[in-house]
Amino acid sequence: MTSPLNALLGLLHFTRLVFFSLTAFVLVYSWSLRPRPLAQFWPRRFLLVGVPYLAWSSVYVTAAWLLSSTTRGDVPALVTTYAEGIVTGTSWYHLYFLLVTMQVYLLLPVIIWLVRVTRRHHVVVLVVAFLLQLAVFAAYKYWPHSIDWLHGYQKQFFFSYVFFIVSGAVAADHADPFLRFIREHRRAVLWAFAGTGAFTLGVWWLQVGLGQSLYAAGTPLQPVQVLWSTAVFVGFLAIGAAWADRRRAGSALARVVDYGSDRSFGIFLSHPFMIWILLYGDSWLERAVPKPWLTLVTYVLVLVLSVAVTEAFRWTPLSVPLTGRPSRARRARVRG
Repeated sequence: MTSPLNALLGLLHFTRLVFFSLTAFVLVYSWSLRPRPLAQFWPRRFLLVGVPYLAWSSVYVTAAWLLSSTTRGDVPALVTTYAEGIVTGTSWYHLYFLLVTMQVYLLLPVIIWLVRVTRRHHVVVLVVAFLLQLAVFAAYKYWPHSIDWLHGYQKQFFFSYVFFIVSGAVAADHADPFLRFIREHRRAVLWAFAGTGAFTLGVWWLQVGLGQSLYAAGTPLQPVQVLWSTAVFVGFLAIGAAWADRRRAGSALARVVDYGSDRSFGIFLSHPFMIWILLYGDSWLERAVPKPWLTLVTYVLVLVLSVAVTEAFRWTPLSVPLTGRPSRARRARVRG
């Protein structure tokens, strides 16, 4: 089961790249509908992302500090580790997403300017960004010594995702014709999505056959992920458009999707902590559940716990720092 699971893991690495495409798409699209002064945009965005980044970095660093017999009680070590985590996005393994997101926020004026001044040449812009992304990922994957100057922090910089940021921004600038194309050619898009997935698996098996480790063959920052993640972005968009076309407001499924969307950021922030709690040390869960069922059971438990914790936080004054959303209790008082 090890090889198939690692191959599947290689396919699941699209998340970070698609995330930055969607981030750029939403930012540029919403800006085109309602431009606003940066003096209004930046404070709100950094409140809803930067504050949770600081808060959860504190949670993860402090928990690790308390659990470590070598650092517990060493306050200078706690302060130093927290400061380093904030700067590098390494307080916990998923928080660099927020660090890069804030870089995109800062670069939004440049991104919008680029989209506007190259409006007649967007195909060229996309091709150049695509080739640059391939070159960057090829260096990361096949010539790692060429990026020694990054000291292992390549995931934490926006230029590691340049094509996905640019493509999301360009797609937003052509949102109506782009979405119309997706709807009109949904079947072809989904076939291309499936075909690219098969090709990505083929590359994984080839690299394993050439002697790479199971994980190295599926590492996220490699050239084939540019193709696969682009296919996922377009394929999921086709599926999402089909859902939107058939969505019935007020239906049970629509309410579930709306609920999940509203809580998704809080779930993202808290879910590694749930994994940590369930699997820390001599875990009772690992003793009770055999592999490969352990992965499935852990997934379900983490989802349930993350939703429960996020829902609880949403009704407290800590809702913004811990879920990135305004408190539901405050909203209820305002409506009342």
